[in-house]
Amino acid sequence: MEVEHSIEAVPSHKDSKLYDDDDRLKRTGTVWTTSSHIITAVVGSGVLSLAWAIAQLGWVIGPSVMIFFSLITWYTSSLLAECYRIGDPHYGKRNYTFMEAVHTILGGFNDTLCGIVQYTNLYGTAIGYTIAGAISMMAIKRSDCLHSSGGKDSCHISSNPYMIAFGVIQIFFSQIPDFDKMWWLSIVAAIMSFTYSFIGLGLAIAKVAENGSFKGSLTGVSIGTVTKAQKVWGTFQALGNIAFAYSYSQILIEIQDTIKNPPSEVKTMKQATKISIGVTTAFYMLCGCMGYAAFGDTAPGNLLTGIFNPYWLIDIANAAIVIHLVGAYQVYAQPFFAFVEKIVIKRWPKINKEYRIPIPGFHPYNLNLFRLIWRTIFVITTTVIAMLIPFFNDVWDYLEQ
Repeated sequence: MEVEHSIEAVPSHKDSKLYDDDDRLKRTGTVWTTSSHIITAVVGSGVLSLAWAIAQLGWVIGPSVMIFFSLITWYTSSLLAECYRIGDPHYGKRNYTFMEAVHTILGGFNDTLCGIVQYTNLYGTAIGYTIAGAISMMAIKRSDCLHSSGGKDSCHISSNPYMIAFGVIQIFFSQIPDFDKMWWLSIVAAIMSFTYSFIGLGLAIAKVAENGSFKGSLTGVSIGTVTKAQKVWGTFQALGNIAFAYSYSQILIEIQDTIKNPPSEVKTMKQATKISIGVTTAFYMLCGCMGYAAFGDTAPGNLLTGIFNPYWLIDIANAAIVIHLVGAYQVYAQPFFAFVEKIVIKRWPKINKEYRIPIPGFHPYNLNLFRLIWRTIFVITTTVIAMLIPFFNDVWDYLEQ
């Protein structure tokens, strides 16, 4: 007896102009939005510490190491970009996250292990950016206080209100639905990173002109000025600072998942990687080398703390750092949001419900209560932990010196 099997048709959006081949809303990322995501993730306020890093290594090793790490980052990023699709570069199976790529290629327990490392890193980065944002806000307040008091007031400032303010801002921006929708914030953040880098570079050039010569030495800080142990420690710390300044591999796949096709995502990603790594390396070389030329072996850990005038220009630089960190926080938080929401919605699909809220003069806003509550809790926890981290006040007092 022949049995007929009836298969209910599943609606597909593959032929629609609104959907991609995986039935998800059509991705809109380009080489420029991708480059802005990468630059926002890579170029942080750590660029202002590169003068100190070069001071530990000297004129020969310092710039050489910077170029070496840029080439390593470009090469490894190109390899990782190949992991987004398996097989055909246009229609192969997509790996939406770094963890999925590890699972597809390595399998076993490797994806769980890498996932723990990746998302712990992303969460820790959000905490670090909260602290860094508060430091820059406090620097603006303290600079204005010292200027208005003529240096008579010690201007001691509590960090907690500024961390809370940064957290409130992040609660608002965390409601951006996904990575693809925050392209404009990444562009603004990237512009801000260039702003404070240009200011730091300009101040360093002015300092060199004031000195009338380039400072520094071929081997950096010499033994005698510091002990052998301090020299070794400083060298390794400088290498770590430069290597960390290029780090963004943990979110590369997630950035690549915002790119439209055609052309293939890997082609666009490799092009964006070349542009962004090239631009950041140029800025790193300029800021690091000019900062070292300005201060020599006594280059400060933060280029802006070594120059006090014009104070208003330094305030602008610190404000640019804060705005950049707002965007950078989201670049690192969005993959974490997507990871948790995917698991929870798969387990309890009914909570993924949106409410259309009309906004006069604008498109209606789709409010997702789960997204609002969960992401608010995430921001609150990172803010509270940042406030509770021991020795933060000691670190701040050290930076004030």
